[in-house]
Amino acid sequence: MELRQLSYFVAVAEELHFGRAAAKVRIAQPALSNHVQALERELGCALFIRSTRRVELTRAGEIFHERCVGILSEVDLSAEITRAVAGKTIRQIRIGTVYPATTGVLPAFLSKIARKYPDIRIHISSGNTGDIIRGLENGQINLGFIRPVENIGSLRFSSIAHERYLLAVARTNRLADQAEISIDDLRPERIIAFNRQNLSYTERYFNEKFEEYDLTRNIAYSCDDTYSLVSLVSAGLGIGFAPEWTEGLPNRAFELKAVRGIDFRIGLGVAWNKEDPTASRDDIVDIARSLARPGR
Repeated sequence: MELRQLSYFVAVAEELHFGRAAAKVRIAQPALSNHVQALERELGCALFIRSTRRVELTRAGEIFHERCVGILSEVDLSAEITRAVAGKTIRQIRIGTVYPATTGVLPAFLSKIARKYPDIRIHISSGNTGDIIRGLENGQINLGFIRPVENIGSLRFSSIAHERYLLAVARTNRLADQAEISIDDLRPERIIAFNRQNLSYTERYFNEKFEEYDLTRNIAYSCDDTYSLVSLVSAGLGIGFAPEWTEGLPNRAFELKAVRGIDFRIGLGVAWNKEDPTASRDDIVDIARSLARPGR
């Protein structure tokens, strides 16, 4: 069993498509298939369920994928430790980012990194805070721009920005032209609320506010992400509270309005694994911290 076979298997497991996986690891698709089949023969079990319509992991494949990710991460970690001990400068940094950071602090961060480390290779992946935290924990990501969480485990977190949640209303809504909006103005409206799989601090805050002001019965639609919320608002189906970064969305068909009695701010920060041995990591963290700005 070879490391390259494990990396090929992981690529297919993550893409669930042999063609895309082959392009990702820069190998011909027939050769990739041969490597995966050789791996299955050596293990004595199928790792994928293949059909003409899709590719799925078997239960054995799911377990093997989890183990392979850990093995490959440990190999990368060992290489980074060796380079750091030898005094070698960082060669690559892998960054995970939530969307608000991608359009906000990330460009300034990348500009500073490129000036200080002109030869560095940078890989950026976008995702939600939970995915990025898992990437930091298993060594697949060196630095993450995330929302704050109540329990970040062994990771380190430094806050760099805060932004308000404001009421998103369609431009055709009567509230769009009001200079001031009170809680009572919301009573005739249908409300769009977050309903995520894991209860977030944001969701808890607004659920409590809706209950406090007897607005829970007004909730007509629910969603689990900000894009869905502003889509429902833009369609004129209701109103909902959204973070300020949505003001920069292209072709925006809604307005953001402050509401008296609602004062909620959400943070954005940089997270890293204290065990990450990436050379010059502290310098990189300091650059990210330097982007800190006061809340609006």
